[in-house]
Amino acid sequence: MGSRDFDLDEATMTEDRWLSVMEIAEYLGVRRETVYKWLERKDMPAHKVGRLWKFKRDEVDRWVRGGKAAIADSDSTNTEPRTK
Repeated sequence: MGSRDFDLDEATMTEDRWLSVMEIAEYLGVRRETVYKWLERKDMPAHKVGRLWKFKRDEVDRWVRGGKAAIADSDSTNTEPRTK
């Protein structure tokens, strides 16, 4: 038995691997605190593994494309309209 017992393509494994909070924040271009806020308030798709949150890139991509990350917080204290 060699070191390559599985016939899984490395690119597939890299694309399909579980991402950490830090990795998903970097991928989305947001701060880690934003990811934790989305987990708490916006039902961001994630899986708890022990004490850690793990993410699948395709699930998060669908969630973002669905507009879930863009919905304003209902408990926001800023009631001023946004200006350009």
